[in-house]
Amino acid sequence: MIDRHLAAEAKAAARQLAAIAAAGEEGRVNRRLIRGLAEEGLLPRLFPRRAGGTREGETSAVDLCVVREALGQESTVAENAVAIQTLGAYPIVVGGTDEQASRFAGPVARGEAVAAFALTEPGAGTDAGALALRAERDGKGYRLSGTKVFISNAPDADIYTLFARTMPEAGTKGITAFVVDREAKGLSGTPMHLISAHPIGRLELDGVFVSDDRVLGEVNHGFRLAMRTLDLFRPSVGASVLGMARAALDAAIGHASSRRAFGRPIKEFQAVSHQLAETATRLEAARALVYSAAEAYDGGDEHVARRSAMAKLFATETAQQVIDVAIQVHGAVALERGHLLEHLYREVRAPRIYEGTSEIQREIIARDLFRR
Repeated sequence: MIDRHLAAEAKAAARQLAAIAAAGEEGRVNRRLIRGLAEEGLLPRLFPRRAGGTREGETSAVDLCVVREALGQESTVAENAVAIQTLGAYPIVVGGTDEQASRFAGPVARGEAVAAFALTEPGAGTDAGALALRAERDGKGYRLSGTKVFISNAPDADIYTLFARTMPEAGTKGITAFVVDREAKGLSGTPMHLISAHPIGRLELDGVFVSDDRVLGEVNHGFRLAMRTLDLFRPSVGASVLGMARAALDAAIGHASSRRAFGRPIKEFQAVSHQLAETATRLEAARALVYSAAEAYDGGDEHVARRSAMAKLFATETAQQVIDVAIQVHGAVALERGHLLEHLYREVRAPRIYEGTSEIQREIIARDLFRR
């Protein structure tokens, strides 16, 4: 069930922290904002008690969607901060021991540490099973060597949940998840600059030693952990862009009501009003699909991978269309740097790529259909 009180809390927190969000350096982690989100109680609400949070049970996909949708409508900067913190820590929460959850995820939930999810590589994006970063056995641990790219919160994160190959030529069956510290010898990173100014970067690992107590779950079973994480987060990616699209639609409705052309408000032209009616309908359908997938995850549905893929695919494609229509309704004014819609237009593009492209979501759906 959707917790409307939680949505109101998320919006209130975003407004309370608006000045801190705006004061952050573009493209770098805003630690003051992350601490503020924790102090407002928002981050801890998404973590179980054993991982430093306030939840009695495990992380709820529905609650994650509620928070990300509300923040997406109010502040994409705050939404991004919450999303990356939870994404970076979730493999620890679900795959780690109680000691690991408390030790590594606890500080993330409390806003004391910054987390990152490090899966993508130069030759392994959509095809995550093609990871090449090596993890070679060395005494009571492993030596990690290779490159990660497009890692949110890199190179500023304090801890990375990082996936590496422990069994050569084994495809998805030879991948293991590790917790890697920012200060680890041999780890370096550089920022990357995308069309939307998120904190994101590249990591280089040159023989980084990771002890056995930083292995998450079973050796050679890390791919399953990565996919379980993505099954949880894909609906919430959809929820985040629904928030952005809702903000764009509200702006378009307001503009169409006040803007006059040929002696009357432009909302009276069917070419405008029917476009908005269509996008509002698609947005409502996308929202239903997102929360249905989130409920399926929370309920342990066996087809959650397919439903999560459907939610992410339809919601991200729909949000792009809604924001594009809102810009068309506004005209050239929406293209000016700093306009809400110019900002949202840049923000909404990446979700159709990260955590699995639209194309790979269709592949996941098709495979599940034919498997049945």
